[in-house]
Amino acid sequence: MQDDMSSDALSSERRAASLSRVLEQSKQVRDGVQECAKELSSVNADIQSELENQGSLPGVEKALKKNEMIEDKIHGVSARLSVVNVELKGEVHDRVLLEHQFAAAVEQEEAARHMALHDSLTDLPNRALFDDRLAHGLAHAKRHGWQMAVMFIDLDDFKIINDTHGHAIGDRILQIVGQRIASNTRSDDTVSRYGGDEFLFLLVEIENEADVVLVAQKILEMVQAPCDVAIGATRVKVVIKASIGIALYPRDGETAEQLMKKADTAMYQTKGSKTGFSFAGREALRTDLPSRAEER
Repeated sequence: MQDDMSSDALSSERRAASLSRVLEQSKQVRDGVQECAKELSSVNADIQSELENQGSLPGVEKALKKNEMIEDKIHGVSARLSVVNVELKGEVHDRVLLEHQFAAAVEQEEAARHMALHDSLTDLPNRALFDDRLAHGLAHAKRHGWQMAVMFIDLDDFKIINDTHGHAIGDRILQIVGQRIASNTRSDDTVSRYGGDEFLFLLVEIENEADVVLVAQKILEMVQAPCDVAIGATRVKVVIKASIGIALYPRDGETAEQLMKKADTAMYQTKGSKTGFSFAGREALRTDLPSRAEER
């Protein structure tokens, strides 16, 4: 539907441009007719002057009368053409106004669609868009025999940050963390804010488990980089750690529900043991990263 609206807008713009060209051509024709009328009027005036000087010439007088009739017709056509041009100009104005209104409607539609599918705080895809992409990824994975991974990412002890520094600081940290995780994605991957301090990460077309391990380690490193946040007179530098649970398709499940549940369970396993990340059905893997959120 989005492409159809864009195509209609482009088609309408072309029609408006075409009308503008027709109006310009019509004006040129009107100017030409008016110029011919002036020249014919001048010729008739010269003929009339010659008749007055040389006396009656029946043939010439008859031709003069015809010329005068033609002159009157040209003036009439010119007047009607002017009226048509005024009406055409009005049509062009209305068409341009309609194009602007249509473009505004398309922009509003795009904005509304974006808002419906993205988190208002981080601007990351929301759960609805993540679910859609997960379903789409599963369909392709089943068709082509690909592997894929779902990561459930939770920020450790994030409530302490909100309680200590306020929700404005906490929200800014969520935005920073979301941007950091998103920067680690490929074009076909998806990072979503699940809600609160939890994020989802969908990796499609993975080669093996080792690739997922590298991504998880990189996310942990990026998340724990100090967040230097200033809002108003408040400025804090916070280091926070994440816990990640990972479920692999098709090993840990073949449906979205199964993968999400396994990743969620693995995340809580990791969180409980204060380690970095773990795969579904396995012990959490300890990292060398800090084991708790701390303020510097």
